[in-house]
Amino acid sequence: MLTRTVQGRTYTYSHCIGRNAGGGPGFRYAMDVALDSEGVAYVINRGSEYNQGTRISKLAFGEDAGAEEFISEFGSYGEMDGQFVGATCIAIDDDDRIYVSDEDLNRISVFDKNGNFLDKWGSSGSEEGQLDSPSGIDFDQNGNLWVVDSGNSRVQAFTKDGKFLKAWGKCGTGAGELNAPWGVTVDDNGDVYVADWYNGRVQKFDQDGNLLMTFGDSDSGDGALRRPSDVAVDSEGDVYVVDWGESKVQVYAPDGAHITTFVGDAHQLSKWGAEVVAANPDTVKARRRVKSLEPEQRFNYPTAVLADSEGHLVIVDQMRSRLQVYIKEKNYVDAQFNL
Repeated sequence: MLTRTVQGRTYTYSHCIGRNAGGGPGFRYAMDVALDSEGVAYVINRGSEYNQGTRISKLAFGEDAGAEEFISEFGSYGEMDGQFVGATCIAIDDDDRIYVSDEDLNRISVFDKNGNFLDKWGSSGSEEGQLDSPSGIDFDQNGNLWVVDSGNSRVQAFTKDGKFLKAWGKCGTGAGELNAPWGVTVDDNGDVYVADWYNGRVQKFDQDGNLLMTFGDSDSGDGALRRPSDVAVDSEGDVYVVDWGESKVQVYAPDGAHITTFVGDAHQLSKWGAEVVAANPDTVKARRRVKSLEPEQRFNYPTAVLADSEGHLVIVDQMRSRLQVYIKEKNYVDAQFNL
């Protein structure tokens, strides 16, 4: 395993999960991931009308490279109930109901943990409660769903059944303004972090839309962002931002100071990937002839990041059809040496 200690934090690369597949144990243009109360993972596969693979994959999320297990999948391409055209982000409520945003159909679809369709809500437009290309979604401590209304460059809050609560934000480049925002997360204090895509930053707001802090703007040096697509906050307040445009994940302290950068460390194939390679002797020989597999280890346009209460960091590595999993030691102490 690969371990780094930086500014008192210790991160260990654990393993990766996934391979390219239009169904079963694998992903097709993975977009986002969420964990239910039992630690089961649900992954959005974008697919397309012509490239198949549009679905939600359900899998056991393990601590090591041999633990992942494909459980089931649900959903397909289309506009009917339970189908998706532009499935984008996923969130799970306290009752393990699964919510999926669809930026093409401008709606939120709701399923039970077995993939049975329960409900849908949302309509196209720019009025309060209407949606234009909804992307990032996350629940706050009160069970309300925060939705990034990307096409309207704003954030909206709804009850679980889609009742409009509030909206704030407008298009622009100034402090507190948004330009095609994408990902969102709500921390333990109820503050809302928004990945501000075209403005190349993450902004932190209170629930009334008052700006509290900015991460990764153009003056941030090593932590500067280009096209941030998602953001997560761990139990110690550290902030993780996926920079899709740079194929990196930037890490910041709660005060906004840059800590480190992840570029991907998948030095071994996933369990599912290894099974496919081992089944084809020609593929095994071809891999042995490659001078360096280092490019395969790195992120290739990652889209999302999840930080759970157990210290796992799960990064959705979209174009490599996998998840890369890291573990952060909890209750860390200051290190003598920074790596």
